[in-house]
Amino acid sequence: MSTTPVIEVERLNLTYGDFHAVKDLSFEVRPGELYALLGTNGAGKTSTLEVVEGHRRPTSGSVRVFGHDPGDRRAVRPRVGVMLQESGFSPDLTVRESVGLIGRLSGRTDEVDRVLDVVDLTGRAGRRVSQLSGGEKRRLDFATAAYGTPELLFLDEPTTGLDIQSRDAVWATVDRLRQNGATIVLTTHYLEEAQQRADRIGLMHQGTFHREGTVSELTRTLPSVIRFSLPAAAPTLPLQAAVDADGKVTVETFALQEDLHVLLRWAQDHAVELQDLQAGPTRLDDVFRAIGTSVATGN
Repeated sequence: MSTTPVIEVERLNLTYGDFHAVKDLSFEVRPGELYALLGTNGAGKTSTLEVVEGHRRPTSGSVRVFGHDPGDRRAVRPRVGVMLQESGFSPDLTVRESVGLIGRLSGRTDEVDRVLDVVDLTGRAGRRVSQLSGGEKRRLDFATAAYGTPELLFLDEPTTGLDIQSRDAVWATVDRLRQNGATIVLTTHYLEEAQQRADRIGLMHQGTFHREGTVSELTRTLPSVIRFSLPAAAPTLPLQAAVDADGKVTVETFALQEDLHVLLRWAQDHAVELQDLQAGPTRLDDVFRAIGTSVATGN
């Protein structure tokens, strides 16, 4: 597989009048990886993707997709599938007609029946788009994006409105595309999906990256947490901790295994029951929440 980045963004700026939506943003997406672009509301991720997808021109900076300007439709479009939050299909077209139409516009080849089967819409093939449920429309969005097995797939909130089975089906298809070498760019508010599936994550805030890296690299920036409750007569704890009026204890640590071992040995030596004991590493949603806090405090 080539090591040349599929997407290269260098010092991207995008302004709307006096509003600076994206500020000197630089990143790259490597072949075959799933890159999650996440951010708080108004962070600039949608504006960034609109430029990368070729829907909007940058104010300044350089963006290349497969080595081409993303606005070069002839060179880029046949290799790229895009699943927008709302695709705006004609309500009078049938499901089959919609997939076929988008397929022809993409410049890729595929069989409509195969694509409908993948997203479990075979039974809705003759139904008009206006008659579909919200979840069925979302599956139709995915079907048109995945038509022709594109080399690069943009997924904007791909599982919103889907039930568990439909979500699993979407991700199973994404996994098959990745096995065939496809590169995926994901935006989602379901942070657990990004944590489970992304190779790397870019966290945007106020138009630029606040942090970027693997899930492990991002979560290591914050301490792990141990939580439990103590009886009122418990002896002094062996670790620095915050204890509230109800006896609930919170220990923050960058040495989870070591400190948990110390705590459990202390509890055994003093015959103390650690009620409702919970311990685990920082999650991506904790990192996400910390963005606003660190910006607000100037850290």
